[in-house]
Amino acid sequence: MSGKTKTEIVICAAVCLAILLVPVFMNDSFLLNKYARYLVLGMLAIALSLSWGYAGILNLGQATTFGLGSYCMAMALKLKTIPIHTGPDGLPDFMVWNNVPELPWFWKPFYSTTFGVTAGIVIPVLFAALLGWFMFRGRVTGVYAAITTLAAMVVVQLVIIDQQAYTGGFNGITDLAQFDVAGFAFDAYGSASYYLVAICLTASLFLALAVTKSKAGLIVQAIRDQEDRVRFFGYDVALYKIFIFSVSGAIAGLAGMLYTIVMEFASPTFMGVPLSLSVVIWVAVGGRQSLVGAMLGALIVAGMQGALSESETFLDSWTLVMGLLFVLVVLFLPKGIAGAVETITARFERRDPAPAQQPQRTDAAGAGTHHLESLP
Repeated sequence: MSGKTKTEIVICAAVCLAILLVPVFMNDSFLLNKYARYLVLGMLAIALSLSWGYAGILNLGQATTFGLGSYCMAMALKLKTIPIHTGPDGLPDFMVWNNVPELPWFWKPFYSTTFGVTAGIVIPVLFAALLGWFMFRGRVTGVYAAITTLAAMVVVQLVIIDQQAYTGGFNGITDLAQFDVAGFAFDAYGSASYYLVAICLTASLFLALAVTKSKAGLIVQAIRDQEDRVRFFGYDVALYKIFIFSVSGAIAGLAGMLYTIVMEFASPTFMGVPLSLSVVIWVAVGGRQSLVGAMLGALIVAGMQGALSESETFLDSWTLVMGLLFVLVVLFLPKGIAGAVETITARFERRDPAPAQQPQRTDAAGAGTHHLESLP
């Protein structure tokens, strides 16, 4: 294990430990709920960093898998409200209002919470894998891949809104039961839900870190930098892209389920363009090639956005302030906050110059000569 990897693990562990200790010093249930929401958005940023920063796939529709996970959890929790918020036949209230005669077949498995949780990960993964198969097998890259993911998200959102009788339409799925495991309920405003989100965030962060350090992760990063060269070496480029795209979708789906738990509803806005573009901004600010940087970027920007929108001073102009912040970051911190920290740290850790009799060659030709001279 390299020194850089050890440093990344220590930083991730320190950040996650600090997150887990928040309820120890805070008893305000409203703030715990707000911070839990921010942590969920941090998970979403990790998902995008994995596909954009490490694989070079700019997913402008990351909110699609997030929203699918959210709706899977909402469907399972909605069926637990029977007979409250339901009709005489045990139908969800919005189905009664739309004259649906019986519970649709695709709703019935969600009577099982276990199925709902499993579907909240499997369905986003299948969606990401299917979309990735069409894109990457067809060698769609760059801006065209970004536009494709954005278009797919808009289509899914329109379908959700149009099928009001089965999805709740614009209103989404509301009046949900509390998520519970073995009889233990997770109150959206309690510390238990915060810990649930924090633990899932920690697991997602280390899972993503493990993927990036694996052989598959290294190949994906090589594809990001020199796709044609990796293909000439005989690797199935499309397969590796589909893999990383699917892992990103799984993390986003898990984040969507947690968002439904802490928000207590699911809405088509969860898979809207504003949220997807916001995630891109968060990751750009934090640093797209740093998982913990992307997560912290989401926490910082989302926190600032919440504080400014609630302030009387910036009540009508907080969007301009956030736009200015993004412009400044793009101009002066092109690699985000994490990239700036890494650059500053590298300056302090710079080694002493080599002795005069053996100058260190830094150009490409010198590097190649150095390696040749070291051969027996």
